[in-house]
Amino acid sequence: MSSPGKVDHQPAFVLHAQAYKETSLIVELFTRDHGRVSVVARGARRPRAALRGLLLPFQPLVLGWFGKTELKTLAHADWQGALPQLGGVPLLAGLYLNELLLRLTAREDPHPALFADYAATVRAIGPRDGRQDMSALLRRFELRLLAELGYAPSLRCTHDGAPLDAAGRYHCQLPNGILADSQGEFSGSTLLALADEDFSDPLTVREARSLTRQLLADCLGSTPLATRELMQHLAGLAAH
Repeated sequence: MSSPGKVDHQPAFVLHAQAYKETSLIVELFTRDHGRVSVVARGARRPRAALRGLLLPFQPLVLGWFGKTELKTLAHADWQGALPQLGGVPLLAGLYLNELLLRLTAREDPHPALFADYAATVRAIGPRDGRQDMSALLRRFELRLLAELGYAPSLRCTHDGAPLDAAGRYHCQLPNGILADSQGEFSGSTLLALADEDFSDPLTVREARSLTRQLLADCLGSTPLATRELMQHLAGLAAH
């Protein structure tokens, strides 16, 4: 940063863009060192604008901007190499990741480790075509997001510090955390596997989905995720 309000050479991804005035865009960015940032890209909607084909989701960029208000002005954008264009299920998964970041991260609150996790997940979901692999990728990102933001309970011990038993049963009671419960929906082996990010067992992936949904629902409140509802709708259509 060469002067107050000016940022250069910042790695970033586009989370969302919307039309602004006649020829511009307001773009929500997820950046490595500044977290979520909103910029206006002036003239980006003009037919021959250099920015027109650059400000796309899921493509690594290096950006510069300036401004002291919440809405910055984009100064430049450089493309950092193509990732495969997402389509179908991978596209919905990518949009889901973006919606999580838009809903749960605070503006200009940096999370460099989460940025790296997001970049790695976006790269991984493109070539994957197995539903099991995709689900594991999403659950891993959800758990890392929740941990980064301070919303994830310990998955190695109960709320009172007792180590988890792989043969035990547990449930998650927020805000307390993990509690022993002989009728609980989560097995100790699943929770310990999740603590190690081991998704090799299909049962772990299924129970992880239930756990992350419960944790995310507590963070998101009463407004559901639009991408999740769309995925459920499409899954229902496919079943008919």
